[in-house]
Amino acid sequence: MDAHAGHETGPSLNRLAASATTHCLTGCAIGEVLGLVIASALGWTVAASIALAIALAFVFGYALTLRPLIVGGLAFGEAARLAFAADTISITVMEIVDNTVVLAVPGAMDAGLDAPLFWGALAFSLAVAWVVAFPVNRWLIARGRGHAVVHDRHH
Repeated sequence: MDAHAGHETGPSLNRLAASATTHCLTGCAIGEVLGLVIASALGWTVAASIALAIALAFVFGYALTLRPLIVGGLAFGEAARLAFAADTISITVMEIVDNTVVLAVPGAMDAGLDAPLFWGALAFSLAVAWVVAFPVNRWLIARGRGHAVVHDRHH
């Protein structure tokens, strides 16, 4: 029997997708903010700043999935395989959307860390990324992919 066939007794598909999307957003946001703060402090170009932010978004996104799997007793290799399967598409969608949005806000990337424009654009871009990633995560979970591959192991 399919592990996700009986969702009527568990959380709804929308609730699972919302949880997965929020989980992904958390890792992406940590990586984005940390990457942009580091790059800004070092005086990096916009392109280098975005590259670091994206790399750290993937690192933190995967780490948030890896930790409970490893704590739950899975070997690192198996946990990493599951994390990649669970998060890669969602993180990719979020990163494309949030970076496109923040770059589209005139002056946001040049505003500096002390400017409300920078933080407002970043917060808005992450919110838009959540909205776009939600149906992607819902579609993946409904097909036993995405966070569906780790859902049972997180509990």
